[in-house]
Amino acid sequence: MADFLEAALRVPTDGAPAWLDGLHETGRAAWSAAAFPTRKTEAWKYTGLRVLERGDYLGSAGSTDEVPGESLADGFHIADLGARTIVFVNGRYNEALSSSALPDGVELVRFAEADPDQAARIGSRLGSIAGPAQHLFAALNDTRVSDGVYVRVRKNVKVGEPLQVVWVTVPQSQEFSVSQRLLVVMEEGSEATLVEHFSSDAGRQNCFTNGVTEFAVGPNATLRHYRLHLEEEHALHIGGVHVSLARDALFDSFQLAMGGKLTRVDVVVNHDGEGAECRLNGVYLPRHEQHVDFHTNIEHRVPHCRTTEVFRGVVADKARAVFNGRIHIHPDAQKTRAELSNKNLLTSSQAEVDTKPELEIYADDVQCAHGATVAQLDQQSIYYLCSRGIGRKEAEVMLSFGFINELVDKLHHGAVARYLRPILAAMFAHDSGPARDGP
Repeated sequence: MADFLEAALRVPTDGAPAWLDGLHETGRAAWSAAAFPTRKTEAWKYTGLRVLERGDYLGSAGSTDEVPGESLADGFHIADLGARTIVFVNGRYNEALSSSALPDGVELVRFAEADPDQAARIGSRLGSIAGPAQHLFAALNDTRVSDGVYVRVRKNVKVGEPLQVVWVTVPQSQEFSVSQRLLVVMEEGSEATLVEHFSSDAGRQNCFTNGVTEFAVGPNATLRHYRLHLEEEHALHIGGVHVSLARDALFDSFQLAMGGKLTRVDVVVNHDGEGAECRLNGVYLPRHEQHVDFHTNIEHRVPHCRTTEVFRGVVADKARAVFNGRIHIHPDAQKTRAELSNKNLLTSSQAEVDTKPELEIYADDVQCAHGATVAQLDQQSIYYLCSRGIGRKEAEVMLSFGFINELVDKLHHGAVARYLRPILAAMFAHDSGPARDGP
């Protein structure tokens, strides 16, 4: 993989504002000094990266002027959500698909359009939570980023309408990459909902998305977060979500990955202020020969914080899923409460999951629990449903859907749940007849 490392350094950053030059140089230094992960690298033991070397995934995206916007909008529109939306197609801002108005108290700035004051504020925050030391591909993103989104919710502002940031990909004649970047600053006492939506058209994708998202959640602020990976199954995506929680902050996040040729998401949450809370739920649903890898790392640095983490996976066909959940409780993090659960359902004898829940505890006054399960569909449950006149295939769909529907039901915004249910039901029923809205 040395060729990929060197080739990435030779690719120019086109169209980036001059104030990002420092970030680019920092990223190049970290990238050039790094050792590329191999199967002997513990964090990448079950996820190979050879697919990146087999194609020219460092190329830049071309023009998207001829892409029909109406068909793309169908892929990310969430009915009744009422979201303010900003859309990028192959990494390029699309004004026609984006909303112009913003709620009061919200500042949203594209990096490419930032004035000097905005650029200074963004530059002071960018990379402060997600550094190259935490994730190699954050360094690659630093070297390539030319545009991104900065969101600031001002002090004590409660934003009623969700904000939706959409990254859509459409295939090109040659492989290419997109460097997605999002920075959100929640000031003290603020509250907002953010939907990160990764979508694509129905064509066979040849894009590598390398993404970094940073959330700074201020004192007594609340951020409800949805991250939806709904790309076509040949897409490649390596992304990271990096969070800093101040005193009494709440981060409530739901992650969904449908699967791809390679999908890897790292979620790092830092409890930096007493009384902070993290609620992290996720679902992954690879099938065919897809690969999904979730690595989560929750750092409890201070006392009186809480984490509740639940991930569930349904793995079908010849797909492979990887889950590594780590909760690290530092010596000063007394009175911590932390729970981690990972449950997996294999619907094929050729499906595979590698799960590793971890608790690393250096404090003695804590309440912690963790666990993982791997199982197949219960034959007694299938028999029971079949004895009531339900076909076997439909019974399998019902049980598979029910395995993850508990997490979907708990979503704070019903519009998101209503949007996801038919998508999930259709996926489970892909070889079992027409899809329904739910079992």
